[in-house]
Order: sequence, then structure tokens, then C-alpha cells
Amino acid sequence: MAEDPSKRIKEFWAELPRADEDFLGAVRDWKNVQIAVDDDTVWLKGFTEEQAVSAEIQQLPDFILYELREGLLFKKEALVPSKKMRTALLWSPIDKALRLTFPASNQNYFGIDEKIQVRLKPGSEEHPVVALVSILSEIKENIPLQQNFKLEKIEWAVINDKALFLGTPLLSLPGKTYWTKHGHLLPAGFDFEFKNLSSLLQQQYNKGSDKWLLWNEDGTYLPIKKEDLRPLSVSSFRLTEKTKEWI
Repeated sequence: MAEDPSKRIKEFWAELPRADEDFLGAVRDWKNVQIAVDDDTVWLKGFTEEQAVSAEIQQLPDFILYELREGLLFKKEALVPSKKMRTALLWSPIDKALRLTFPASNQNYFGIDEKIQVRLKPGSEEHPVVALVSILSEIKENIPLQQNFKLEKIEWAVINDKALFLGTPLLSLPGKTYWTKHGHLLPAGFDFEFKNLSSLLQQQYNKGSDKWLLWNEDGTYLPIKKEDLRPLSVSSFRLTEKTKEWI
């Protein structure tokens, strides 16, 4: 009986020019992927079927994905092979081969061999939001109307003319929402361009885990000391209202 090709375990390979290897930071945390270098080409293998069709793969420039069949490399849905499987390659786990290092200065840059600016991009996954930043002048009439049992689950801090509210369920107030990742507060719907930077940024700028790093879409952040957060109540809000001049 002939083998059912739909039940065959697919093995994926890929190649891209060495000049574009910095872009691989987006998939560096895929520990199942292996990497090797041959002249001017970077070779990869070990992708899962889900990874092979992911957004991270599709955004890589000059990236060619193959399916390995009987020692031959076929492009996606191709019936004729493009080339033979390369041999004598020295394979290494991608997270070990691509070591991200911090430069001596400029907190917004990290890189593999060269500096790569930290960027946020729209994410493909949904995450529950846990924080809200609102303009104080737009909400000062709303806080006294909130029910006490909702307030007591929230911590808050004042940031210039804004307020950061942290806790769930979030208050029904106008503002920008955030989700949390490894001690970062990221705008809802966004994630780091290079996902593995999340823990590295914490190691560099929040070793004591005593701060929240509040990020903007442009890749800048504001550290918020956790000790500056205090329980939210109508009285604490009104006291702050008296000590600040709001427009």
C-alpha cells in the first residue's frame, strides 16, 4: 500500500543570505531550530509546521523555505526539487549561535553583530490587559463614581499629567491599555519585534525586578518604581487632586 503523503512528518529547511542574518533575531527563541553557515548562505532546519507558516518567517527578507523529501529540497507546493540537501554542515541551536549582546551605551539599541534598534510591532496574539494609562483631567469626575470593590483591586501612580492604573478588572475609563510580559507593560496589540529581547531588557535595566517598564509604540520606555504604586481609593485620588493643578 502506498504511503499517504498527508500523514508523513514534514521536515523543513530554509536558507537566506548571510547579509540578512540580523533579521533572524525575530526567531532566535525557537530553540528547536538549528542553524549552519555555508559560504554566503545561512541554513536553518527543524521548523515545526506552525513555525513554517508564521508571521515571523514571512517577514524575513530573501528567506526561502523548503520541504526535505528523500534528500531533495522542494519549495512550497513545488513538484520539482530546487536542489539537493546540503551535507557537511556544522549545525548549532539557533539560540546559542545567535548571541544578542548589549552595547556599552544607548539603552534603545541591542544587536547580534551590529546594533538593532528596539522596536515594537503589532502582535499576532491577543493578551489580557492589566494596566491603563489615563489623562488625569479627563477622569477626575469619574473616579468618585466607581464602586469601592472595583477600586480596592487597583494600584495606581501619577505620571506627570497622567495616571497609571494596574490591576484587574480594569476600570471603565478612557485611556490606553497595556498587557504584561516579563515585567514589561506593553501597549495592547503590540509586542517586541524581537521577542527574545523581553528577558534581556529586564536583565539589563531591571535586575532587581523592582520596576515596571512602561513602553511606548516608538520603542521608548518609562521605568515605574513598584514602591510608588499605592492602593486606589476615592480619598487617595481626591488628595492627589488637591495637590496637583489640573486643567
